Amino acid sequence: MNTGKLTPHQIAAYHRDGYVIVKGLFDQEEIGLLRTACKTDKALDDHAFGRDDGTGAAVRLSLWNHPGEGIYGMFARCHKLVDSVEQLLGDEAYHYHSKMIMKDAKVGGAWAWHQDYGYWYQNGVMFPDLCSASIAVDRATVENGCLQVLRGSHKLGRLDHILTGDQAGADLERVNEAKKLFELVHCTMEPGDVIFFHANLLHASARNDSDHPRWSMICCYNYKQNDPYKEAHHPRYTPLRKVADEMIRQVGIKRFADDTSNVAWLDDQKDVSARVLKEQAAKS
Repeated sequence: MNTGKLTPHQIAAYHRDGYVIVKGLFDQEEIGLLRTACKTDKALDDHAFGRDDGTGAAVRLSLWNHPGEGIYGMFARCHKLVDSVEQLLGDEAYHYHSKMIMKDAKVGGAWAWHQDYGYWYQNGVMFPDLCSASIAVDRATVENGCLQVLRGSHKLGRLDHILTGDQAGADLERVNEAKKLFELVHCTMEPGDVIFFHANLLHASARNDSDHPRWSMICCYNYKQNDPYKEAHHPRYTPLRKVADEMIRQVGIKRFADDTSNVAWLDDQKDVSARVLKEQAAKS
């Protein structure tokens, strides 16, 4: 059974490449419970909004800040995920936010090349060393728009980001030059696999023109010593109460009615990062 503790080799790969994929971190029962919960969750669907990719296609997503007591919270707070993040961050981790990316069959749009810190810089986060853990809810393939990364590109530092459609993408001139320097990797994944990646890693995904959906839940973490210097739409340092890994099954099987009752859904109109970039684009 995978304990969630990363090996020295995996930790070294993360710092060298900007990411590491851990196969089977969540077993098929655990990921099945998450898949059933999210794909039948009316609140998740009601709070979803689209991000146009500039071609008229959109990716739907829902975001929330504090993880809550439901199955989403059990995933975001379980030891095998959070302990692994803390190994990579080298400090106490706290939950910065989570999101469900809903790239549906035939209609799911692309994500432009970007760095997460290209957004989060606007929120008063001083250091870029945040970590995201993307959990494959569905199988991720080249055909259904799996995550693409430029291996090692986190070492470039933060790039300028420019609005394209409803998405803020990294400066394309720089991206095109980066593609000459860094290997492009398609991160194919099976349900239950997790990719941990650095906030400065350049990443993107293509449209989903296949017959198969690609949903993923991304849990983003900051660390205690990187507490933002100002208030924003994502939280400042908030102690994270970890839970035992078996709580995923307990909560998922019981199907608590409050799966989303403690979820602090993010209002798209209050997305400070996106608003600042839109204001900058309007002035240019």
